[in-house]
Order: sequence, then C-alpha cells, then structure tokens
Amino acid sequence: MRRHRSVPTRGRSPIEPPSLARGSGLRITSCRFERAAFGPDDEPGAPGPDVVFVGRSNVGKSSLINRLLGARGLARTSSTPGRTRSVNFYRVNEAVWFVDLPGYGYARVPGEIRRAWGPMVEGVVRRRRERIAMAILVVDARQRATALDRAARDWLLGERVPLGAVATKSDKLSGNGRAEAERALEETLGRTAWGPPVLVSARTGLGIREVWSRLDRAIEDASAGGGGEGEAWTSTS
Repeated sequence: MRRHRSVPTRGRSPIEPPSLARGSGLRITSCRFERAAFGPDDEPGAPGPDVVFVGRSNVGKSSLINRLLGARGLARTSSTPGRTRSVNFYRVNEAVWFVDLPGYGYARVPGEIRRAWGPMVEGVVRRRRERIAMAILVVDARQRATALDRAARDWLLGERVPLGAVATKSDKLSGNGRAEAERALEETLGRTAWGPPVLVSARTGLGIREVWSRLDRAIEDASAGGGGEGEAWTSTS
C-alpha cells in the first residue's frame, strides 16, 4: 500500500489553473495522495463524502484530477496505459475523498488483470455507495461513448450512484466540433444528473469551473444528508 504524497495549495497554486486562480470563488486549501488500495483493508476510513472518477484507460482521469485540484503531478499515470491496478484515494481539504478507479478497456492488459478489476471496482463502489456524492464518468470528447462507457454508465445507475459525465481533451476540437461532440455524447450517453456531459480540458482549464460548481452542490447535498450543515465546502462565499 502506497500512501501520503502531499501537495499544499495555499497561496500560489503549482499549476495556477485560470478557473481556480481567478474569479472562481473556489478555495482548495490542501490536497494529498493518501493511499493506493488493493483490497478492502487498504481503504481509508476517515469521514467525508467521495467523488469517484470512472473511465477508460488513457482517457485523462489523472490530468483531470490534477487540474481540478490545481496540483500538477499529484495524480500520476502509469507508464503503461491500463496497468494501474489500485484504487487511488486523494484527501481534499481534509473533508472529501477523490477516488480514482482503475481505467478499463485497454486491449493489451493481461486477462488475469482484467478479471481482477471487476470485483475490485464493484466492491469499492458497493462498500462506499452511501458516501458517494458523485461518480464522474470521464470520456474522450473526440469520440462517441464506447460500449464500455455505456456499460459503466448503466452499472453505476443500477447501483443508484449519483452520476455526472465529463468529456476530456475538448481543447483539441473547434467550437463547432465541441457543439457536435456535446450532441453526440448526449445521444450515446443520455442525460445524467448533470444533464449532458461537461466538455473540459485539463490543459486550458475549459469547463473546470463548471465541473466544480456542480461538484460543490453535490458535496453540499451529501454533507447535509449525512448530518452536516450543508455549506458549500470549496466556496469562499
């Protein structure tokens, strides 16, 4: 079990994403890699709602997490796509867990690893279902949602997990291309709790403020449901 890589975000952000640094009203005071879990005994028990990230291998989940938290290099990708076999937990503001599930769908992953992923991921979601504020299905804006993406969506909805969707790498599309991608993804994925998928870019910050606005509401609702006061946990207002 690997654990504890801290990236404090007080003052100057290591990445200074425009949506966080200027005018967003968001305040991330601390974030760290807490641990890599390979089984139930490795999962952290500290309180706080979960935000779960689900998506194909190499779709950009780690880059998205880094951009959301304003912390370059906090979430690291495997040198070989599809080989990440752990569930990675990040502690944010000492209040919330970001949970990065192993990516799916990489063709070169050995069969025994693929077979182990299903029970691992299903177990994490089922054990922590009551504390999940939002599961974010991450897809590639340049492609229609795959059969595996739709299967992940159906499974999460079947588990009664609140679901939103984001489409990464949107900066690689033109304005018209983004509009077409949004329509195509809504057609193939349907509308989630967030409506159509939010188009984002970890490189430029496109859509990051909108994702945080929706996450803030989801975490507020989850905290209120758990007996908290329901205050917006990242907002300076």
